[in-house]
Amino acid sequence: MKNSKKQMFQKATFAGGCFWGMEYQFQKLNGIVQTRVGYTGGKTKNPTYEQVCSDKSGHAEAVEVTFDSEKISYEKLLEVFWKSHDPTTMNMQWPDIGSQYRSAIFYHNIEQKKAAEKSLKEIQKKITKKIVTEITKASEFYAAEEHHQDYVKNHGVGSCHIARNPYL
Repeated sequence: MKNSKKQMFQKATFAGGCFWGMEYQFQKLNGIVQTRVGYTGGKTKNPTYEQVCSDKSGHAEAVEVTFDSEKISYEKLLEVFWKSHDPTTMNMQWPDIGSQYRSAIFYHNIEQKKAAEKSLKEIQKKITKKIVTEITKASEFYAAEEHHQDYVKNHGVGSCHIARNPYL
């Protein structure tokens, strides 16, 4: 019996600075079923944007990506993640400062964890600065307020700082 299409859909969660720009990088890819921005990796239940920006909730601004694994691999998503931010800066991405802007891969299963660890090692070989990206098990993901969803699509690229890894 064939697997249903829904079973081919997987989730991936990444943090790499402002979630608006990170979401935009993944939305452009073929095989992405859905993206949503939100907060994860912290201790506050149902945090608001203001609580996350206070740098006290422990959450990172993140993007949760639902993807069709028959059309795009998790490894390709990792490649986009590494190219979309600077993984060598602790708790900041360009003008954005605070732990909510940290570089992180939140894995959903052991295969994602292994792929993330392998890709980190491969990227580290290419750059001299130490990568500070955390690789941690995905926890509760809280969707950000509606006006944050699809922000770049709704407001244009000029409305957001779209980052690129300066080393790749």
